[in-house]
Amino acid sequence: GVVRVENSRITRKEYRLINPKTYFLKDFTLNCHGLSEDDVKDSPEFDAVWQELLPMLEGADFIAAHNAKFDKDVMHLCCKKYSLAPPEQRFVCSFEISKKIWKLPSSKLNRVCEHLKIPLNHHHALSDANGCAEIMIRAMQEGYVV
Repeated sequence: GVVRVENSRITRKEYRLINPKTYFLKDFTLNCHGLSEDDVKDSPEFDAVWQELLPMLEGADFIAAHNAKFDKDVMHLCCKKYSLAPPEQRFVCSFEISKKIWKLPSSKLNRVCEHLKIPLNHHHALSDANGCAEIMIRAMQEGYVV
C-alpha cells in the first residue's frame, strides 16, 4: 500500500499484491495479513510492481512508514534482488514521531490511529499506509518538522 500526501492532503492511494516467488511465510502472512499463497499466485513480482508505483515517489521529500527501519530494509533488499535502484528519499518513522508527540502508552500503529480517531483495518497494506499518512499529517499540523 502506498499513499501520496501533498500539502497535507492525501492525493493518491495505490494497493498491489506481490508474488514473492521464492518463499511464502504461510502462517505469518495468513495470520497477520489474511493473505494466502492463492491470493498472490497470479500477482506480479516486486520488480513489475516497483515500476508501477515509482511515480508515486517522484518529487517526494521523504518516505514515511510506521517502523520505518523495517520497511526501508525490506524495500532495499527487494530492490537489490532485482537490481533496481532503491528510493533516494530518506525514511521517516511515524512510530518514533508518535512517541515524541503524543506520548501514548503504546505507539503501535493501531493504538496511535485509535487515539487520533483514524479508521484502520490493521495489517491491510493500504489501510496501514493510509493510517501512517494521516499520522504524519496530524504530526505536522501539530508543528512537527520533518
